[in-house]
Amino acid sequence: MSVITRWAIVAPASLGLGWLFSYLNVPAAWILAAILASGGMALTTGRELPVNDNFYALCRGFIGIMAAVPLTMVPAKQLLPYLPAGIIIGLITVLVGVAGGVALHRSQPKDISWETGILSMLPGGASMMPALATELGADYRYVTLTQFLRLLVVSVTLPLVVAFLDTPGAANGIWGTAEGNPWWIVVLIFVVALLGERIGKLLHLPAAAVLGPLLLTVAVSFVLPNQYSMEPLPVLQIMAFLSIGWVCGGGLSVPTLKAFAKQLPITFGSIAAVILACAATAVPLMMVLNISYFESYLATSPGALETVLALSAEGGAGPAVVALQLIRLILVLIIAGYLPQLLRLFRRR
Repeated sequence: MSVITRWAIVAPASLGLGWLFSYLNVPAAWILAAILASGGMALTTGRELPVNDNFYALCRGFIGIMAAVPLTMVPAKQLLPYLPAGIIIGLITVLVGVAGGVALHRSQPKDISWETGILSMLPGGASMMPALATELGADYRYVTLTQFLRLLVVSVTLPLVVAFLDTPGAANGIWGTAEGNPWWIVVLIFVVALLGERIGKLLHLPAAAVLGPLLLTVAVSFVLPNQYSMEPLPVLQIMAFLSIGWVCGGGLSVPTLKAFAKQLPITFGSIAAVILACAATAVPLMMVLNISYFESYLATSPGALETVLALSAEGGAGPAVVALQLIRLILVLIIAGYLPQLLRLFRRR
């Protein structure tokens, strides 16, 4: 079976499954659909299903833009009061994730590298981690599977937990929505996605294909009128999510799945440790910032940002939730981007 024939089956299958999962409100619906469709093809034929390099580069640009959009929606002055607490809580959560990644590496040092283990367990930025793993030489398949397993667990448990918590009040609409973007914004988004990697390399950024578009998006947003947003069209977001799933699923093989299954107990243990650590840090955070535990718990949730924001808006949460989530997201991106350098420094010591 030729590559074209395999893609002629995988592409519509991915779209059909993605639509179904979205209708059923399955977390990470389009990524999961693409993993199942391309992974099924790779395992059935016993051959990897390659994704076009130029297409994947463009999609990683969209991923960088999507990661930057939340950073552009909150004014810096709104983040500053939460900065000290956010950095401390964010570092604690990240350290717990790093510890889980180190445990994964040490449990199976031949199969899971330092980079793979740590990127698999870093909380938040699940859509970014597979792209960063590709850039940093980690096993993107294992990183993708583990990150979205964590996302699934967090997305399922969040509504169940907050249902038992007292909410601050009615929805207050602090998130807002951007007006419809004109055609030139769509063109601008493509330009940023295409040029971001080159600019990132000129600036010697780590993981330039992702961090380059991210920083360029933030810079462009400063000069855009407030009514416009750099958020990609839904079809472009779906395309980016599908690319992540195709790269992961298309590279699957029976040995890869066996290695992943062998790590499931410690993977679930690490995910549980991260969730419990976040729930524990929410207690002192609630006292320091004088906010409800509902807000504090959502602010420290390890991922599932869309679910967090939806529950926050529904429960009438204040700006602490989005501010603290964004501060941690920035920390995670910095640590993930400079992971090879940090590991080299750690090994020297």
